[in-house]
Amino acid sequence: MAANILRMQFDTVIAMTKSTPKKTTARTATRQPATQTRKSVPPAAKSVVKVKKKSPAEAHKAAVHAVKKALGLGAGKASAKQPRASRNKAQILKSKLAYQGKVFSVYTEQVREPNGVEAVRDVVRHSGSVVILAADDTNPADPLIVIERQFRHAADQYLLELPAGRVEPGENILAAAKRELIEETGFRAKKWTKLVRYYASPGFVGEWMEIYLATGIKAGTAEPEDDERIEVSLVPLSELVAMCAKGDIHDGKTIVGAMMYAQRLAAAE
Repeated sequence: MAANILRMQFDTVIAMTKSTPKKTTARTATRQPATQTRKSVPPAAKSVVKVKKKSPAEAHKAAVHAVKKALGLGAGKASAKQPRASRNKAQILKSKLAYQGKVFSVYTEQVREPNGVEAVRDVVRHSGSVVILAADDTNPADPLIVIERQFRHAADQYLLELPAGRVEPGENILAAAKRELIEETGFRAKKWTKLVRYYASPGFVGEWMEIYLATGIKAGTAEPEDDERIEVSLVPLSELVAMCAKGDIHDGKTIVGAMMYAQRLAAAE
């Protein structure tokens, strides 16, 4: 209501200031001759202070400014609200590509995090990966799990793992999971269920991993890449969980997948 009244006053003032003011004639003060009984006026008191009158344009501008200020419209660009950063995202103040590889890239970024911390972070950027827990559930009490054995140079050892692979940029995630299972093991599955998405090392790696449960599997011919040498076997879930508990499985995605599936089956009983 108050804002509407102020705006009506604003419109009235604008209309008044646009009209041409009438010319005024300054009155000339007539000085009476001094008598012997009156004291003479000091020269300083006789001076007249001349006030410069505003032109119609200046008066109009001043009126507009006053009303805008009252309505809170005179802020301009300087007082415009800056876009607020997301409470759950960091602001990237500066980013520099440090390394570009075939599978991932490394960026050095100056960031302001949601908690107010400003820091320089080295981040590995990756398009994400799929993990497949393929189960032969002919025996639902203790399904057989498809396990791969392959040499990993980064770990400098052979590892037992669930099939997994990179999601190509723009590729559908489930389609990538089906493709990787065929390429690495030859198996195909009738039913696919997402188990979980997680980050293996979020301190500096942006890669997420999404695990799918694949059941109703059927063996086929594998199509591994030229640099892959993979041995495939079927391991009972109970044995795989025991190996994880003893520390014989060193691959994180395999530990996460096996434990989640075992818990899922236990909850269904």
